[in-house]
Amino acid sequence: MTSATLVPRLRTDLAAAHFSVPGLTGLWGIEADAALRRNQRVPAQRALATLAAKLGRNEPAATLARLFLLGDAVPRADLDAALPTLGAVGAAELGLVAADGSADVCPLVDLRPYSFIDAHGAGSWWIVSDLGELALGHPLGETHVLGIGGASRTLSGLMMPTAVERALDIGTGCGIQAMHASRHAEQVVATDISVRALELAALNVELNEIDNIEFRFGSLFEPVVGERFDHIISNPPFVITPRAEGVPSYEYRDGGMVGDALVEAVVRGAADHLTPGGVVQLLGNWEYHDETDAFERLERWLTPGALDAWIIEREVQTPGEYAETWIRDGGTRPGPDFDRLYNAWLNDFEARGVRRVGFGYLLLRLPAGDAPAAGGEAPISAPTLRRLERLPDALGHNPAGLGAHLAECLAAHDWQAQTDDARLLRTNLTVASDVTEERHYWPGQSDPTLMTLHQGSGFGRSVPLDTALAGLVGACDGDLAVGAIIGALAQLLDADEPALAAELLPKVRALLVDGFLK
Repeated sequence: MTSATLVPRLRTDLAAAHFSVPGLTGLWGIEADAALRRNQRVPAQRALATLAAKLGRNEPAATLARLFLLGDAVPRADLDAALPTLGAVGAAELGLVAADGSADVCPLVDLRPYSFIDAHGAGSWWIVSDLGELALGHPLGETHVLGIGGASRTLSGLMMPTAVERALDIGTGCGIQAMHASRHAEQVVATDISVRALELAALNVELNEIDNIEFRFGSLFEPVVGERFDHIISNPPFVITPRAEGVPSYEYRDGGMVGDALVEAVVRGAADHLTPGGVVQLLGNWEYHDETDAFERLERWLTPGALDAWIIEREVQTPGEYAETWIRDGGTRPGPDFDRLYNAWLNDFEARGVRRVGFGYLLLRLPAGDAPAAGGEAPISAPTLRRLERLPDALGHNPAGLGAHLAECLAAHDWQAQTDDARLLRTNLTVASDVTEERHYWPGQSDPTLMTLHQGSGFGRSVPLDTALAGLVGACDGDLAVGAIIGALAQLLDADEPALAAELLPKVRALLVDGFLK
């Protein structure tokens, strides 16, 4: 039988077994769920064994969880019962299990439910990837196809949900970013250098009945030479790995270039593949060399300045911290091999003068312009956004991710960049619904000594207030124009109105761009 016959059977069986995120949590409980996120399976195994003893049978979802999430062999009869229309034989034909005629079957892949909320609402899929360290019991292979991890969840949450015609996912892996992009793009092209990754991604798309994704083999922009896209997304293999003998290079995370050169290549190549107004979003690492600030290097990547850029650094690690993180990520535990790899990482960083490594989000945009003439390049507007900032603190509350917030901030930036002070003074603004104000007083005093605006969602920013700005924000309820509010404040504070306007308007623009005012 072909996959066209087998995959629908698998889909039917998974749905009938209630093989879902809430279904699994109901089987083994919240504590076991948390342990699995720490890569510990014993609590889940014990919970499933207790449930089977209580019921006198194995629930279909429990059998599938033991096999595909925990990596345990299960009796063939149990798998046939859990997948009644596909059966163990069909699962073997799809490459999901090894069923060699023995009484037990073993997993060949990780297959698990995945649920999410984005700007389009709640969704759930089943995702196939290669078996992880938990199931394998040893370090990952260099051609490992990663499932859904922290970085992939971060990027999918950052994905702007603006409807577009064409999207590109560079380094698709198991296909998760392309699948998310399919919810707002008419057509998605997804690329990867791994044939195995493309095969699993195609299986995931078919399993979840997504029909607007095209897969192509190749590195970075090579498979799309001469093409342009409205939205490019990438969770590239950005990990900085020593190019030294004996150091494993994992396809899913190591780009095969020295240092942070792969992220640089994506940044420098983006402008040639964006439509006017098109956006690229990616995650990345960048190096701090000797005493040079990494943002100076990022600025050079953006030369000659064709793109708008908003880059947010979320974390900085020392060479030792970075090495420990990624050696452990590959499945190598403390011991002689770990120490050997640790030395290789530190030697590489020392030789190249790397003192720290930053991690964060990059959002680049080709400014909108007129449509290109036949056979010619599209004229573009001058960039207006160049924002490089460090936001290491906790984010705000964003159940559907940051994507919609980023889109709103970009729109607010564009509006205020095109709006002169005279028009801004005539504009009625309101305070965003998630904004609160905090005031501190000395005991017995009526005037506050400290005032701060807090953002409940988005990046959870906080902005200090002085008396005039607090008064302006407090009066932004949509009834009065900004100019009228400033005029009233000038009288109340006995201040010069033009001077007060000159002081407050740049702050108003900043509050608009950050989402405090709308």
